[in-house]
Amino acid sequence: MNTEVYDLIETVLLTEKATLLSEKLNKYVFRVRPSANKLQIKRAIEVIFKKKVADVNTANFAGKKKRERRADFGRQANWKKAIVTLKEGEKLDLV
Repeated sequence: MNTEVYDLIETVLLTEKATLLSEKLNKYVFRVRPSANKLQIKRAIEVIFKKKVADVNTANFAGKKKRERRADFGRQANWKKAIVTLKEGEKLDLV
C-alpha cells in the first residue's frame, strides 16, 4: 500500500482528555485513515512535524447509526484514532 504520508493524518483531536494527555504525558491524539497501520502513522508524524516518535497506540471506532427505526437508515463513517507518544524533549505546538 503506497499511501502518501499527508493523506494518513486527517486531523488533530483537541478534546479535554487529549489536552491533558499532551500536557502531562507528552501524548498527542490524531484522527487517522482507518487503513493506516502504526508504522505508517509513526513515519507520517515524523515527516510532517519533524519530531521523533516513541510509541503509537490506535483504536478503531464504529460509525453510529442514524435514523435507526426507519427503512432508510444510514450510519456515520467508521474511523480510527491514533495516540502518538513523542520522545523525551519533543513537543508539538498544535494550537
